[in-house]
Amino acid sequence: MQGTEDLHSVSSPRRVLSFSKRRKATVSFLDPDDKAASGFGVSGDHGPKSSEVYGFVGSITTVVATAIFFVWAYVPENWLQAIGIFYYPNKYWALAVPTYGMVTIFLALLFYVGLNFMSTPPPTSLNTIFDEFSREPSTFIPSREGDDQPIEPISDIGINKINDLMFNDVK
Repeated sequence: MQGTEDLHSVSSPRRVLSFSKRRKATVSFLDPDDKAASGFGVSGDHGPKSSEVYGFVGSITTVVATAIFFVWAYVPENWLQAIGIFYYPNKYWALAVPTYGMVTIFLALLFYVGLNFMSTPPPTSLNTIFDEFSREPSTFIPSREGDDQPIEPISDIGINKINDLMFNDVK
């Protein structure tokens, strides 16, 4: 068992109870201003962060709204009227709104892909080979040994050099 003197030096929770047969029950409290002794990393302001509260409220609201939606969509109308609910939207919208939402998302994706195809130049265009960032490699001048060589900037190898390397050196 730990002694009382060890309880104060070790980083421990707020309250430590020690029940030993040799001593009476001892209770030790950490200093509330001593944040370093607590292993929990308590910040200066107490309570939950606002993002945690918004996340919790948002998740609970989503669950409740989903439950209400399923009750409205699947419970027969005479049961709803029996429990005193007389005003609610038409059941048509329980199927129409999710369907309209899925079709809207699908069409938005198709529209996005179509815009990308329209903005891409055709494969026969020289814009697929050269653009405003194209540059020829700089001429490499070897220097004496032992000198540090700078790294060359990124450059493009011309299509004529690629064709010569790939197709003209065939033996």
